[in-house]
Amino acid sequence: MGTPKGDLVLDGVRLVDRAIATLRSGGCEPVIAVVRAGVSADGAVVNPDPARGLRSSLEIGIDATEVAGTGAVEAVAVLLADLPGVSAQAVASVCAAWRPGRITVAVYDGVRGHPIVMEPRLWREAIAMAEPDEGARALQRARPDLVDEVGVDGDPVDLDTPADVDRWRAREA
Repeated sequence: MGTPKGDLVLDGVRLVDRAIATLRSGGCEPVIAVVRAGVSADGAVVNPDPARGLRSSLEIGIDATEVAGTGAVEAVAVLLADLPGVSAQAVASVCAAWRPGRITVAVYDGVRGHPIVMEPRLWREAIAMAEPDEGARALQRARPDLVDEVGVDGDPVDLDTPADVDRWRAREA
């Protein structure tokens, strides 16, 4: 992308701030944002080496839930900052459908996306199985018996390139 994705501004809002607001509006609290050094955000923890990939940020975020929570954290909802089309309603629907011991995943027109909700224990299993730039996919493939899909409205488009951002901005105009 050439710049930290969380710092990208769409419709006047940084992606990291949009993701935080979406999670909060969807009923999540506390919200922890894993950011690069030099990026500030409400509830932020720093990944000192984001070049290690998504897995490293996920691990830092899951570790931070133990500090941020008051008591045991029952479940963690993960939403990536570069998914601006995920709505608070999608977050609320997936969180409401989650049950202990399960992996609950948003599904957009038959395609799995975010948020993904599961217990910290299962997130740690996912991290242990993941490639450096992967999150929960390997665990979902290994344990399909644990996956609950929740159909949601929204747009799961992932902004990975400047062209993706240009296409999103053209839609906003």
